[in-house]
Amino acid sequence: MKKQFLTVLAAMLTIFFITVSCANDVGETCESLGSSDECVDEGVCGDYDGILQCLQVCTADADCSSTEACNGVSGTNIKGCQPK
Repeated sequence: MKKQFLTVLAAMLTIFFITVSCANDVGETCESLGSSDECVDEGVCGDYDGILQCLQVCTADADCSSTEACNGVSGTNIKGCQPK
């Protein structure tokens, strides 16, 4: 019984630490507009068609896909790839 408890506890702690330590990829939802802490490197939390998600940081339209434009993220001096 004790061994089962420890196994379950170890599994739960592993899942917790993996979840907490992973940053969101570009395209995944985020919670804090303008935050780059929630997203992977080169990502910033911004508005993408009314949904907060991690945007690819950019400096020009050429950094984005053909359906996106490089625009400012509210409350920051950072630009992110957003829908045209």
